[in-house]
Amino acid sequence: MVSLNRGGPPSLHLQIQQSLRRAIREGRLRPGSSVPSTRTLAGDLGVSRGVVVEAYEQLVAEGYLVASAGSLTRITSSIRATRVAPPVERPAGPMEFDFRPGEPDVSSFPRQAWGRAARRAMETLLPRHLGYGNAQGAIELRLALVDYLARVRGVAGAAHQMIICTGAAQALSVAARALGERGVQRMAVEDPGHPDIRRIVSDAGLLPVPVPVDSDGLNVSLLERADVQAVLVSPAHQNPIGGILSPERRQQLLTWASRSAAHIIEDDYDAEYRYDRAAVGALQGVAPERVIYIGSASKILAPGLRLGWLLMHEPLAEIGIELKRRADNGSPVIEQLTFASFIAGGELDRHLRRMRRLYQSRREALLDALSSHCPGWIVLGAAAGLHLVAVPPAHVDITVVVERGAARSVRLYPLSDYAPADPARRGLIFGYARLSERGIAEAVRRIAARRMPTTAGPGSRTVGVRR
Repeated sequence: MVSLNRGGPPSLHLQIQQSLRRAIREGRLRPGSSVPSTRTLAGDLGVSRGVVVEAYEQLVAEGYLVASAGSLTRITSSIRATRVAPPVERPAGPMEFDFRPGEPDVSSFPRQAWGRAARRAMETLLPRHLGYGNAQGAIELRLALVDYLARVRGVAGAAHQMIICTGAAQALSVAARALGERGVQRMAVEDPGHPDIRRIVSDAGLLPVPVPVDSDGLNVSLLERADVQAVLVSPAHQNPIGGILSPERRQQLLTWASRSAAHIIEDDYDAEYRYDRAAVGALQGVAPERVIYIGSASKILAPGLRLGWLLMHEPLAEIGIELKRRADNGSPVIEQLTFASFIAGGELDRHLRRMRRLYQSRREALLDALSSHCPGWIVLGAAAGLHLVAVPPAHVDITVVVERGAARSVRLYPLSDYAPADPARRGLIFGYARLSERGIAEAVRRIAARRMPTTAGPGSRTVGVRR
């Protein structure tokens, strides 16, 4: 709070006075707080102690400071700041029940297993790991992920084609920018889809073109009309509708990409969570030369790890590696080595088996609660993932339901937030992963009233889909 101009007026003790006086008046030094001793401040500023003593004595005389023998010098308690410091922003109080989609139950994070993996990683840590390494990512993690994804998701690729990123968001950004450098200008995105996807694609310099989805996934027949050179899809579990890209559309999509020399970005965001049957394999494994694969640890472990991966064929991989290097020189290495050890030790497989049982139970609890308290609501999507969409009858005003939920400490998420091209899109997205079965039942009970408010006007419509 004290800056000195040693080459000009005023004198040093006057500059110290002015700086401290201004800090006190503006509230940056609070009434009653202590100031450094004259010896300490003189040492910090590189001036003689007598200069600081003279400044303090003047401020004591003016009433800004209070000094007494044997105790600290303090700001006068009765002084008032002429400019009040801005209030500290505090986050809004959390709802008792929050159906936020897309987040796992981080309270179930395998702390002990992760700690063991971290200790193993530290025991094998080499000096090269702590320097400016390969921006592509630690080879240990890339090898572990290539083996894991080939075994679990049917992904085809090699470690030199993989880039470790700071979450799936950066992976998508790198992929979109790499495609842009190869001449892609327009990319089809799922509609409805996560709002961040359109922003990331736009920030990469590409035009996101919304293409509708239904219970069978992306409507591939509309890609020709959309006039795009790339498409982003989530074939294993569409976000947010929850449909699985049907076998017929998978084949149509691959045929379109081959015929049009186009690229497919596959967002495999929560494919490990399928509850009624084995998860469908990754699209990338069928056509690795056309499909760019994106995954992350955000849904399977925790978003806070900020670990994602991107698998691209050459020459896109070379472009992507350079883009990643220019962005941040690579993601944190110790976390990568820990995750590699976590995978190699079988801990990820064990964690996913446990979480599948937990999330399936919570999904069933949500279905039971909706069936009991919200008759007539239609549930969309497959038995998979960490969320589902429920569409109320046409006469139910979703806005009022959301407001009622908030008034009863239940946060709800309208499907219309994911469909900017169709703001009248009806439905609520229920993320059930973080709530207990009892909490889910109570939250649904709160939002369900005996007499649901109705909309006045012709805009209501029903949505017929399979459960």
